[in-house]
Amino acid sequence: MSAIITAAGALRPRFRAATYQALISLLTVSGIRIGEALALDRDDLDADDGMLIVRDAKFGKTRLVPLHPSTTAALTRYAELREEHHPRPAAPALLLSTAGTQLLHSNVGLTFTQLTAQAGLTRRSAACRPRIHDVRHSFAVATVLGWYRDGADVAAMMPRLSTYLGHADPKHTYWHLSAAPELMALAGDRLHAHLQGQP
Repeated sequence: MSAIITAAGALRPRFRAATYQALISLLTVSGIRIGEALALDRDDLDADDGMLIVRDAKFGKTRLVPLHPSTTAALTRYAELREEHHPRPAAPALLLSTAGTQLLHSNVGLTFTQLTAQAGLTRRSAACRPRIHDVRHSFAVATVLGWYRDGADVAAMMPRLSTYLGHADPKHTYWHLSAAPELMALAGDRLHAHLQGQP
């Protein structure tokens, strides 16, 4: 993702670059849905407590998403730049277009496609190309990989990840993980160790 974020830094004007760097970085570290990110308002960032409020998400639910202090600091810096460029924006969105309006999903998708090409990511076929929604999958896989490497009880942790991602049931979270070869290998290693009676 760092190559895509770097590519976003070359967008013009400067505020557009900052917006896309903030958006892609937020998706990378939080795993929220792209629609949820675009719907965030300025008041949905609680910088003091390091929290995002995701309102009226899938199934009409609202949830709190804790943020790392570095993420909160980055969003705070973006907010300062946003206020400088758009002191009276046309929308209360956390992430603004250069016109001061809420970002459009279609425009974000087109820009993400351009950025992935500039970062050297190529599509496998006409139907299989990098999508911005894939960032959410990457977040889920990276989280579980970290748990395996730390020796955590992954099954016990899955409900936490499901809640964090806003899934109604852990089975929906497992879908995000089903096509990750490295994750399957670690799961297989753990199963093999269990069958061999190793701790």
